[in-house]
Amino acid sequence: MTTYSRIIGVGSYLPERILTNADLEKIVDTNDEWIVSRTGIRERHLAAPDQFTSDLALRASQAALQYADIDPASLDLIILGTTTPDRIFPSTACLVQDKLGAGGCPAFDVQAVCTGFVYALSIADKFIRSGSAKRALVIGAETFSRLLDWTDRGTCVLFGDGAGAVVLEAAQEPGIYSSHLYAEGQYNNSLTVPGYIAEGRLQGGNGFTTMNGAEVFKLAVANMSSAVKEALTVNQFSIDDVDWVVPHQANTRILGAVAKKLQLPSSKVVQTVSEHGNTSAASVPLALDTAVRDGRIQPGHNLMLCAMGGGFTWGSALLKF
Repeated sequence: MTTYSRIIGVGSYLPERILTNADLEKIVDTNDEWIVSRTGIRERHLAAPDQFTSDLALRASQAALQYADIDPASLDLIILGTTTPDRIFPSTACLVQDKLGAGGCPAFDVQAVCTGFVYALSIADKFIRSGSAKRALVIGAETFSRLLDWTDRGTCVLFGDGAGAVVLEAAQEPGIYSSHLYAEGQYNNSLTVPGYIAEGRLQGGNGFTTMNGAEVFKLAVANMSSAVKEALTVNQFSIDDVDWVVPHQANTRILGAVAKKLQLPSSKVVQTVSEHGNTSAASVPLALDTAVRDGRIQPGHNLMLCAMGGGFTWGSALLKF
């Protein structure tokens, strides 16, 4: 009998501090009209100085576990997608595992930037399908604000901090129908933080995000759309069979262009970017949790998740909630 994985719990967390577009006007040459017209973003959340990625991930994980009504000790696997780990090592997943009291199961990070959650979800699904795990916690969490040059209006207006998580469990029916992952390293300089650590110091560049916005836009639209179309073809679905598309929350222009390319009504695209900006690996599970808790996504709905991030990496996952 075929084993699938299905989502039984969702959760998210946004830090308390909110940075509005009006706040940004005071620190960089920009204004609310410019930001909203180009990105749709109105505010973003920033982690407190004493908050780390593992703290945000913990809060989202606790919410997902509470939703699923399961004990952390019953987890067989923890995978965390992040670009902003607490430390060089150990993994942030191990730190979350300790804070949850879920010791013993495998725990590791996945670094695929904004596609990190979709990558992590795909890996966890394969663990469950193979029989290597029965329950998995999959997290996307970022303190991306710490990678920003607050004098660069091309990047600092876009990103924020947050976390989202889901609990997967083995099931006899889908669940996750399929997932599709890609990467193309030739674009490694198009969206990057070019520094590295050696001899205890940041070396060979800087620790700030740099981006070729035009190239990112063009490829994000093309690649997310193609990944969605592949998932539909493999599973013999049409776009009309999908109740909700839950995409990476980069900006509203990208989301609108993807919907147009897929001939999908914008009313079927979950959009939360205006409230928290681009939270990288956290954005898909944040949007998913928001739409579940406000009642848009209901049990039995078919969902399409898709994302693209630095690398470039991209991917999709088709599932029944």
